[in-house]
Amino acid sequence: MTDLEPVGLIDLRLAGGAQGFNWLPVFVAEQGLFDKHGVRIVYKRMGSVEKATTAVLEGEADLAITPPEGAVADFVRGGELRIVAANAVRLPMSIVARPGINSLAELRGKRIGTSSLTEGTAIYTQIMLAAEGLHYPGDYEFALAGIHTKRWEALQAGDIDCAPQPAPWNFLAQDQGYSLLGEVCAAIPEIVFTAIIGKAPWLGANRDVVTSFLKALIEAHAVTNDAANHGITLPIFQRITTPDSESLARRGLEYMRGMGMWPDGLAVPDRALRTTIDLMVRANLLSKSKRDAAEGVFDRRYLEGAA
Repeated sequence: MTDLEPVGLIDLRLAGGAQGFNWLPVFVAEQGLFDKHGVRIVYKRMGSVEKATTAVLEGEADLAITPPEGAVADFVRGGELRIVAANAVRLPMSIVARPGINSLAELRGKRIGTSSLTEGTAIYTQIMLAAEGLHYPGDYEFALAGIHTKRWEALQAGDIDCAPQPAPWNFLAQDQGYSLLGEVCAAIPEIVFTAIIGKAPWLGANRDVVTSFLKALIEAHAVTNDAANHGITLPIFQRITTPDSESLARRGLEYMRGMGMWPDGLAVPDRALRTTIDLMVRANLLSKSKRDAAEGVFDRRYLEGAA
C-alpha cells in the first residue's frame, strides 16, 4: 500500500462474466462510494456467467454479479450459494437475427448464439421461441458463442444465425441491417436478470463487508436511476458499451433506465424471483417439486442490514 491509497479499505473479490452494461452502478460506485464505505473492489472478469458462479462456489471470488440460475440450482441441491441482492430486474435485450430472417418462426433449424446452456440467455430464448411453436432440442440449435460482444462478432462472421443481444448492441445491429425479431422484456416483464450471489459460510463470516458493499451499491443505484445524473452515468456507460458512439450509448442507457432495470435498494421482488424459478422449471433446469423450496436461495438478512 502506498501513502496515496485510502487507509482501512477491505478488498472484496467481485466476479462477473463480462462486467459490462448491467455493471454500470458498480462503476458509478467507484466514483467514491466504495471508498466511503470502506471497500476496495478486486475485479475478476471470468468470461462467462457460469464461470462467475463457479468462482464463488470454489472460493476464487467472494461475490459475483451474474444470472442467478446457477445459485438456485446449487441451493436446491443442498449447496451453499445464496442470493443477497438484485443487480438488474429487467431484460434489456432483443432477439437479433442476420438479414433475411424476419420472424421468430423463421428460426426453425437455425443456430442461436448464447452464453450458456443452463443460465440466462438460453432460458429467455427458449421461452420466446416456445411461444412460436419452436422447442429445444429439436427445432433449433444452441451454439455457445460467449458474452454479448462475442455473440455480435459471431453474428457478423455468420457463425450463428441469431442471438439475444442487449442494448445498445441491439440498436447497433439494427442500424447495420440486422433484424430485431422481438423484445425479451415484452415476453418476460420482470425477472432477476442478474443477482449478487455469495457462499453462505463466507457471507456469514464477512457480514460487515457484505453490508458495506451493498450500502455503496444502493447509493450507486440511486445515482444511476436519476436522469439528472446523466453527466456522470453516460460517460461511464459509453466506456463500457460503445466507446465510439455517444448516441448509441445514450439510446441504450435511456432504454435501460426507462424500463426500470436497476432496482431501487437492490430489491429482489417476489414476482421477479418466482419468474426466474418458474422459467428454470419450464426449461427443465429445475424440478417442479423444488419450485417452492428454491425461493429460499434469497437470504434477506444482508439486504435488510444494509437498508
